[in-house]
Amino acid sequence: MQMKPRTAATVVALAVVGLAVSAPTAGAGGTKLSQSAAASQFSGAGITWSSGGGCATRSNSTCTSFEQINSGTVSAIITLKRASGCAINITGGTEVGHASGTYSHYNGYKVDISRNSCIDGYIQNSFTYIGYRGDGYPQWKAASGNPYCNEGSHWDILIY
Repeated sequence: MQMKPRTAATVVALAVVGLAVSAPTAGAGGTKLSQSAAASQFSGAGITWSSGGGCATRSNSTCTSFEQINSGTVSAIITLKRASGCAINITGGTEVGHASGTYSHYNGYKVDISRNSCIDGYIQNSFTYIGYRGDGYPQWKAASGNPYCNEGSHWDILIY
């Protein structure tokens, strides 16, 4: 059974009827990792990363940072690499400059990866097309429930 993330309203409603609940946490996201720990795991799996600024500073939007990324996000991207057999290059991580929200880049739930014919084909043929996101970009959903959005120049991947 797949569980959907709890919203604040759901948590309040469940608490009102007397059910014990916990607020959403990294959950499937796991623990927060340092830049060096995440980079080591990605490197060990053959995953590369790049940034317009050639840097990894979280406070700089031209960098690609992994500081405070969820361990589950790292694991999911490594799984994508192994399952697809495709080259994976991360172009966006936890650095500032992305859309905000609970399940955001900055909070460790999302990464952007470069598009290439191998990964495009794998995502589009292995996952279920679910239509356009609110901003007009097409998206596919993995069996895990994680959405993969084709934002034109890259894939925006959300790992719950």
